[in-house]
Amino acid sequence: MSSNPPKPSKLFYRIGEVSRITGLEPYVLRYWETEFPQIKPDKGNSKQRLYKKKDLDTILEIKNLLYKEGFTISGARKKLNGRGEPDRQAVIEAAKKELREILDILK
Repeated sequence: MSSNPPKPSKLFYRIGEVSRITGLEPYVLRYWETEFPQIKPDKGNSKQRLYKKKDLDTILEIKNLLYKEGFTISGARKKLNGRGEPDRQAVIEAAKKELREILDILK
């Protein structure tokens, strides 16, 4: 049995649907919007929040970081901000190594 609920595929989800899918109360979702800039539901003419699949995936990732992995909100925010970005220091070190190799070849 999977610990993640199945994610229906739709273009937009209302806050009640996101609440049911994620198991989180709507007030938690609204609070997380203030803490995590990655969650950006559209607000249509009705002013109702409309979450995209990307928002839903991000919410599930945040839930996992906070509730299962034990991150703080600040730590989860940092983890999400670093998502998809290579470690800057590692990139610099790799570039230095390549440049040294090129210099050795040119000597």
